[in-house]
Amino acid sequence: MNKILKQFKDGLLENNPTLVQLLGMCPTLATTTSVSNAIGMGLAATVVLICSNLFISILRKFIPSQVRIAAYIVIVSGFVTAVELLMRAYFYSLYQSLGLFIPLIVVNCIILARAEAFASKNKPLPSMIDGLSMGLGFTFALILISFVRELLGSGKILGWAIPGYSENPMVIFVLPAGAFMTLGCVIAVVQKIRNTVADRARLKQIAQTGMEAKQVKEKEVSEI
Repeated sequence: MNKILKQFKDGLLENNPTLVQLLGMCPTLATTTSVSNAIGMGLAATVVLICSNLFISILRKFIPSQVRIAAYIVIVSGFVTAVELLMRAYFYSLYQSLGLFIPLIVVNCIILARAEAFASKNKPLPSMIDGLSMGLGFTFALILISFVRELLGSGKILGWAIPGYSENPMVIFVLPAGAFMTLGCVIAVVQKIRNTVADRARLKQIAQTGMEAKQVKEKEVSEI
């Protein structure tokens, strides 16, 4: 259970694929103009991550190392095609909004990185959990960035207009330049929070070590 919780913590916070590892920048910049697009892209990538990690883990002992990348791409492309057809059948408006970026999930570096770094070396269940945690981390990052861009760039959230602001929003945030600006600011804030948490943990450890050393010294003095 502790390993499962650690995997989710890594995927969502400590080792977030987008905000920490800086992977998947292309869909992050292109599909975060609205929260609905971000949710659709994030969930599609999560489904592909879970399924591809499962199959790669099952077949890891049968795939020759010389052709493993090509085999991973074939497996991933099969699931991407299935997700694309389902979205086209049941979520056509979202499918039109995301457009070319759905088939480009095939070469998303997050999916290939988890296949190579985790699924090819671990059993099916941990691999599925890894895919779920990394997919949710990717979705979280997309939603966070798209929330800022849609709010500031169009004055709306999930299509609901913000009174008094939607009439004159900062349109630059829904343009490519706004995507880079927002991504940079979000990553800077996340890194600042991570550094602050790390510094506090380090200071706590130093204080604890000092207390232990003081107790040992007092014990030695009392024995003398």
